[in-house]
Order: sequence, then C-alpha cells, then structure tokens
Amino acid sequence: MVPKRYTIIVENKTTGVIRRFTLRPWPWLAVLALLFCVPVLFGLAVRWSARAEMQALRDAARTSEVENASYREATADLTGQITALQDTINELSKRSVLDPELAKVIARLPARVRSQATGGTTDGTAVRSALSPALVGPEDTFGILRELLARLETRLQTARSDVEKRSALVAAMPSIWPTHGWLSATFGDREDPFNGGEEFHTGIDLSTDKGAPVVATAAGRVESAAYNGAYGNMIVIDHGFGLKTRYAHLSGFAVRPGDMVERDTVIGFVGATGRATGPHLHYEVLVNGQLVNPFQFLGPRRP
Repeated sequence: MVPKRYTIIVENKTTGVIRRFTLRPWPWLAVLALLFCVPVLFGLAVRWSARAEMQALRDAARTSEVENASYREATADLTGQITALQDTINELSKRSVLDPELAKVIARLPARVRSQATGGTTDGTAVRSALSPALVGPEDTFGILRELLARLETRLQTARSDVEKRSALVAAMPSIWPTHGWLSATFGDREDPFNGGEEFHTGIDLSTDKGAPVVATAAGRVESAAYNGAYGNMIVIDHGFGLKTRYAHLSGFAVRPGDMVERDTVIGFVGATGRATGPHLHYEVLVNGQLVNPFQFLGPRRP
C-alpha cells in the first residue's frame, strides 16, 4: 500500500538544525502521470487529425473522379453532337449548290410553287438568349451547350428538309428537251395548219422521224397514257409541286399509268396520231393547271 505521505528530514551537522519536509505522493504522481500522458494524447490527436484529413482527401479524390467521369461522358456526348452537326452542314453545303440555269428557271416559277420547296426562317434570338445567364460552373456550361446544340440540330434538320424539298423541286423541273428534232411550232398564236385560220397553240411541236424516242423531261409519276381525241396517243406526267407535262401524237407507249419515271426516261415514241399533219411531238407544260410556255423551263437543245 502506498503511504499517504512521506517525511524528509534534513540535518545541518554544523549547527545541528534539523528541518522536516512532509510530502504527499499523490499530487506528484498525478503531475508525473500528466507529464507522461500529454505527449501521448498529443500524438493520438495528431494521428486522428491526420487520419481525418486523409479520409477527407480520399473523399475529395473519389468525388473528383466521379465528376471527371461525368465531364468526360458529357464531353464525348457533345463531341458526337458537334460531329453530327458538322456532317449535316457538309451535306447541306454540297446539296445546296444549284446549277445557275436551274436557279433562273426556279426564280421564274410562280411564288405559290416556289413556296412548296421552302421552309421557315431561322431566328438566332433564342440562341443568343441562352447565352445571357451567368455561368456558375462546368455543369452550367455543359447544360447550355447541350441546349444550344439541340436547338442548332433542330434548325439544321429543318434546313435539311428545305434542301430536300428544293432538290425535289429541281428534279421536278421539266428542263430538258423531250426528243430530238426541229422546232416546227412555238407556244402562242399561230396559223392553223388545217384551215389557215388563227389559233392559240398550247405547246411546242418538235418534228422528227416516226418512232423516235420521247423522254420524260423531269422526274414524276405517269398520270395517264391513253388515246385522247385530237391529242392522239398522249402521256401526262405529274411531277409534283403543281407541275405537269403532256406528250401528244405518240405512235406508242413505253410506260403505264402509275409508273414512276426519272428525267430522261424513255416514255413513248413520236407518231402522228390524232389531229396531226405528220410525225411530230406536241409538248405542253402546265403549272397549277395553267398552260405555260415550255421554253421558260427548257435548257440547251439536245445534241
């Protein structure tokens, strides 16, 4: 058992004075224990602090890794969209090149016909407005870029549709001569070859040998191929956009109603059926049901 107190006796042999000092052990033991524990506790505190800091760094690293993976995914997604838009732009650039002569012909078409091959305009206000909010972080940047790319893609799809419509209109333009031969009658007033009186000629006549091939002047669907009174054997092709062509006085047919034909497809053969003075092709063009001069569509003569 540890004594409750100790007495220390100090004697001066010269003078014979004796001094006594009484010490209690517990306070000193407590001081010694405290002096021993302080470094231990300090070391533990430092260790715990370091451990907490390391855990915080690990958490931050994991969070950063997740964010980086998310940004990489978002970047890949945006890169894919940009590539798709670039491909669309390149495609539209190639398809938007229009032959100058065809452009002039299209410009002469009635506005009602041209409007079927055009779409709405693109307004950049919505795109500019998306850039106005202040950007807070990468998430906002990616979000706004995605929105802008989505809007641009929508507009490019609209532009692509417009180009496709215009391409279809170009394909529907009756721009080539329907057969070889010499021009024997033009569109408009002329002398009637049968009675000598004045009449209005509804198309152009191309005289050539009987049996010469007749071709479609534009892509379209054969609406009819049958005998039609003074026209004789006649083919009517519907090209869409309100455009139709007629080929009359044929000696025979190479197509049937409902057939789809391309420009320069042989559809029949020159003849003299119906009201005709000799082998020739009578050719007409109609726009929205109205007869027009075929010359406004025709390009250079076929060689």
